[in-house]
Amino acid sequence: MNISINKNRCPQNHPCPSIRVCPVGAIGQIGFNAPTIDQEKCIKCRKCVIYCPMGALQVSEE
Repeated sequence: MNISINKNRCPQNHPCPSIRVCPVGAIGQIGFNAPTIDQEKCIKCRKCVIYCPMGALQVSEE
C-alpha cells in the first residue's frame, strides 16, 4: 500500500494543508505544485488522506 496524489483533484494553488498532519514529515511541496510523498518515510497512517479536503491524497495498492 502507498499513498499517492491524484493531481486532477489537487488545485495546486496553495500550500498543501495535509503537510501539517503528517507525523513523520513524508509530504513535501515545491511552490504550489502538487505535493509529493516520500514512500520511504511514510508510515501509512492515512492522516493526510483523511485530512485532504479535495480527496487528492489517496491510498493505492501498489
